[in-house]
Amino acid sequence: MPPKPKFTKENIAVAALDIVKEEGVEALTARSLGNRLGSSARPIFTVFKNMQDVKWAAREIALKEFEQYVSDFREYTPAFKRIGMLIVYYGMNEPELFKLLFMQEHTEKRSFENTIQDLGDTAKVCIELIERDYSLTAKDARLLFEQMWVHAFAMGALCAMKVCDFSENEISEKLGQVFAGMIMVIKSGKSDNCAVQPEKDTEGKANGQQVGDLPYLQN
Repeated sequence: MPPKPKFTKENIAVAALDIVKEEGVEALTARSLGNRLGSSARPIFTVFKNMQDVKWAAREIALKEFEQYVSDFREYTPAFKRIGMLIVYYGMNEPELFKLLFMQEHTEKRSFENTIQDLGDTAKVCIELIERDYSLTAKDARLLFEQMWVHAFAMGALCAMKVCDFSENEISEKLGQVFAGMIMVIKSGKSDNCAVQPEKDTEGKANGQQVGDLPYLQN
């Protein structure tokens, strides 16, 4: 009979998350984790296959904490904008946790759909809010969510990486402007006309039309 593991998965994941919170994602190594647990690294690998699995277990706990962080959205109108702003604040105030949640490399090729799935219940809640509050179909609500997620993520990443900071007003304005533009495009029924590929040497035309006359720009 194999020996009973010295630590549970939860023990190890919590310790790993504590290291990330205090010292950053790069500080999470087998040695630092063993030291945190008061042990060698060996017991870690009786429970996890490798440190990547440890990191993802810590991420699962961090995701639950993030969901709690944005949980007051029901007290705000518009609720979806509150979530978007909190994503940016998270990058600003909890940069290492933001990196752990949203900026980890993957060993396998992944689609944007995989990234959305990694958000857990947050994506589902956001799409339902958009569908309810803006009278959109499920398809259009998802489209709007995906575009806004990319924008909010980008702003959060800029903050997490200390590239720049945004004031509360700047966050509100930038998210609001992109949101308003997306709503107008979706409600116009022309969202499928936005995929215009740049063409070389076409004398200011795309798809045979002047760029200012493309369908998604027309009333």
